[in-house]
Amino acid sequence: MSYKLGEVIISRETIAKRVKALADEIAQNAERDKPLVIVGILTGAAFFLTDLVRELPEDLDVRVDFMSVASYGDSTKTSGVVRIFHDLKTNIEGKNVIVVEDIIDSGLTLSHLLGLLQGRNPNSLKVCVLLDKKERRKTEVNVDYCGFSIPDKFVVGYGLDCASMWRHLKDIKYVIEE
Repeated sequence: MSYKLGEVIISRETIAKRVKALADEIAQNAERDKPLVIVGILTGAAFFLTDLVRELPEDLDVRVDFMSVASYGDSTKTSGVVRIFHDLKTNIEGKNVIVVEDIIDSGLTLSHLLGLLQGRNPNSLKVCVLLDKKERRKTEVNVDYCGFSIPDKFVVGYGLDCASMWRHLKDIKYVIEE
């Protein structure tokens, strides 16, 4: 299977405005007297997480950690098998946690991950996603902060990839299978 880039669906300017708005919303809801642990899901969410935490105010005690999980491999369809490649270094027990993910479609990966993290007894556990493909949902996942809802098409750019290609794109574009 080969792929080529399609049209821009979300421009870099639109992404930047929405990331700022999400950071403002997170800051408004944050407890100022408690640390906020932001958990980025590698590798796709690294771009989004970086821009998001830079927009948070200085008076918040923000800690950043990462996990690496996968269910796609080199395909545009989920395998349904969630694998954890890198776990948190931070103890999240009793802490307020926000999981930052690039995209949610079936919800299977994120649901599995949230179950795992909930078992570590955080004070609160919320989800922030850049992109939400609601029509692909196979399991219910509560998304507290959502950047954009998009149709059921494979997308790349701003951290999202297709077989390790196109993460570096500043805009989000459709992928066309050839």
